[in-house]
This record gives sequence, structure tokens and C-alpha cells, in this order.
Amino acid sequence: MRMAVFGAGGVGGYFGGRLARAGEEVAFIARGEHRHALQTSGLRIEDVGEDFTVSPDQARATDDPASIGVVDVVLVATKGWQIFAAAEAIRPLVGPDTAVVPLLNGVEAVDQLVAGLGRQHVLGGLCGVFGAIVAPGHIRNGLSQPFVAFGELDNQLSERAERLREAFTRAHVKATIPPDIQAALWEKLLFIASFGGVGAVARAPVGVLRSVPETRRMLEEAMREIVHVARGREVRVAEDAVAKGMAFVDGSPPETTASMQRDLLAGRPSELESQNGAVVRLGREVDVATPTHTFIYSALLPLELRARGRLEFPA
Repeated sequence: MRMAVFGAGGVGGYFGGRLARAGEEVAFIARGEHRHALQTSGLRIEDVGEDFTVSPDQARATDDPASIGVVDVVLVATKGWQIFAAAEAIRPLVGPDTAVVPLLNGVEAVDQLVAGLGRQHVLGGLCGVFGAIVAPGHIRNGLSQPFVAFGELDNQLSERAERLREAFTRAHVKATIPPDIQAALWEKLLFIASFGGVGAVARAPVGVLRSVPETRRMLEEAMREIVHVARGREVRVAEDAVAKGMAFVDGSPPETTASMQRDLLAGRPSELESQNGAVVRLGREVDVATPTHTFIYSALLPLELRARGRLEFPA
């Protein structure tokens, strides 16, 4: 398959690297020093139990989507606030049969891509990986079994989704097509918004969050609130969604932190608005109270505003 990865960071770089190594034709849209490293030295992946390098010949890198042309699949791996700009930038990659698959946090990216590109092009998508850029051209993953899940928005099986699943399987990535992609997206939000939000407030990794009774209880309460909001919006999340979310917390390497937490504590813009902020906002729309996420969002908002240059105070 001809693929383009828009956003070659810890998520896009990892999965794109896996696909390129397996022989798929992958182009990375990247910027700055990271792009230069991909073009000159290739992409180094430091994985659990296995490290490998994708050469510049195996994976083309550019900052100009128009130079790539139409592809079969675009994997969008930007931050949540970048999605509208991404939809505009990837237009040259999108032909009549192109599938655009978001692999980012939150539940609103699908609708935002549909608004920019049309419903016929967009699949729902999500992933699990503890990926981060260590240095330009160098990505590290700390999750033992990264995964992707995606599907048509009407939950019908399609040839393009099956072909993409097969491509990921050849790349040794666990790939599934859930029976209900909207439920899967909310179940991912349940984990990542709760983990990232509580982690950012507590300034602690997951091993601490799960071992201190008070923060563990806060994680569970945050997850339950997302279940209530999802059901208020008629999304059929699983009955055991909270139990599965906590099992993922308990199975994560103890030093793990969420990308939103790392961004906020480093003074960078984060996905606060598309994670905890979205829970508060979407809950309000269906009259579902979200006191835990309201506290998290309110407590972290000054850091977010400072990172975006809209508020000034000493670090």
C-alpha cells in the first residue's frame, strides 16, 4: 500500500517505521531537524525487546505533501489542536479512494476530519503506544505490545480497512477492526484523559498513580465520568470499560507518563482541551456532571494558557 504519515513523532514515526520496515511504501511528512534526520540518517526505532533502523531509501521524508501525490492511506498523528490544519495540508494526498485514519487522542478528530475532507474518506482510528522522540530521527516506545484499531464510521466491514489491517499485521503490529469504532474511541479516551490528567496534576508517573490510594481512586472516578458522558451521548461503551482501563494502568511500565502530562510540565502546548476539556464540554452538552475532569481541567488550564502565550507567570 502507498501510505503517508502526517506527523512523524512518537506515534506516527513508530507505526510508520514499522510499516516501512515491513515493505510498505511509506512517506513521512515531518519538519525541521526531525525531517532532516530522516532524510540523511533514516529513522531509528528503539522498541521493547528490539531496535531497528529504517533507511532513508525505505521511508521518504518531506515537508511538502504535494510532492508525494495521492496515496491509499493517510495516517494522521498530530496533536489534537492541529487537526484542522492537518486536514487542509493533506488534501494533495487524498484521491477518490483514499482512507484517512486519525491515530491521535480524543473523540472529536473524526468529525473535524470529516468537516475538512468529507465523510467518504475518513475512518475512525486509535492506537496504543508509549512513543516519544528521543532525538531527531530517534523514537523510543515503552509499551510491550503497541496496537491500532480502526473502522468505517458506519461500522461496516470494508476492503480498505481489511487491507490496512493486513498491512499492520505484516508489520507485527496488533491491528483490529472493532465492531463499534465510536465505543472504541471513547474507551481509549477513558484511559488516556484520566491517566494524563491525573498524572499532570500529581506530577507523577503511572507507577505512583496506581500505588497511592488517593490517586488510584481519582483515576477510577475520572474513568467512570467518561463512561457516564459516553452513555449520555448514546455511545455504547463496554460494561467493563473502567476495569479494562485500570488493568491497562496496572500493566504499564511504572515510569510511564502521558504525552499531555509531559507537554504541560515542559511548558509546551498540550492536548488538555481535546482530552479533559472535551470531557467537561461534551458532558455539559448532555447534562452529565464531570466534577473530577472539571477539577483537572481547571487546575491545569493556567499551565496551558502560559504555554500558548496567553498568560504570564513565573515557572
